[in-house]
Amino acid sequence: MKKAAAIFKIIFIGLLVLVAVIFIAFGYKDRTVKELSAKYAAPPSAFIEVDGMQVHYRDEGNRADSVPLVLIHGTGSSLHTFDAWAAGLKKEKRVVRMDIPAFGLTGSFPNRQYSIQHYVTFINHFLFALGIQKCIIGGNSLGGEIAWNYTVQFPGMVKKLLLIDAAGYPLESKSVPIGFKIARMSVINRLLTFITPRLMVKMSVENVYADKSKVTDALVDRYFDLTLREGNRQAIIDRLNLPPDTSAVPLIRNIQQPVLIMWGNQDLLIPVKYAYRFHNDLRDDTLIILNNTGHVPMEENPQESLAALLAFLKK
Repeated sequence: MKKAAAIFKIIFIGLLVLVAVIFIAFGYKDRTVKELSAKYAAPPSAFIEVDGMQVHYRDEGNRADSVPLVLIHGTGSSLHTFDAWAAGLKKEKRVVRMDIPAFGLTGSFPNRQYSIQHYVTFINHFLFALGIQKCIIGGNSLGGEIAWNYTVQFPGMVKKLLLIDAAGYPLESKSVPIGFKIARMSVINRLLTFITPRLMVKMSVENVYADKSKVTDALVDRYFDLTLREGNRQAIIDRLNLPPDTSAVPLIRNIQQPVLIMWGNQDLLIPVKYAYRFHNDLRDDTLIILNNTGHVPMEENPQESLAALLAFLKK
């Protein structure tokens, strides 16, 4: 008995040491908006109150453009994912983008409700707050799902629609970022609210890129830093644990606006077959498949994806 007790004591102490090492190596406190703003909210960034939140956004470019381009990022990302596009568009277009709730500098929904309907309502209130009465709206992944649902519900607000590796259909992924997987594991996901290895974030970003060499330290730092924004880690867990709601899918056929469907042929999260589903369901669309490109074309392949967008906007 004494020997068993001694072995148990050693194992227990070993586990405590292991937990302590993990906390020291990978434990990170939440970072405040003030801490992060110096790096990620320099001009032209601004904040506007919408639904009780201080929403981080950028409104750039030609102020005479009465139908601005509104861009919505995907899960785990931020408005910065469209930096290259904004730089190429703002000489002629007005470009509006925001950190949607749960991500970036905006932070969580006060009621922790992350349904697509809640995001659609948020976008409507955000556009109203900026005085936008009609727009070209688009988004990547989750942002794409929000954009097409917004178009279905507020067709009079939308002139054209842009879907970039957009979500919405019942999904069968070929590969899912490790951060997404852990966030969906009950009990274990609670650890993510204070233990968030930078390596996990890097692996998650690499998972959505076709060319891993394009995942730079600066890019990983941005995703990592903004994940640590106070409230975001819990918000991401809340969002990723919602049961999928595909009830609006039949309404895609009702969309009458011209639509640009843009997809990376190496997207493993939302494979390219879903581009063809949108293509088959939509009435008026242009389908662009980008070779050697993953889930975030505007970030991984900005020049080719921007050229396709510019051609669509000129139609």
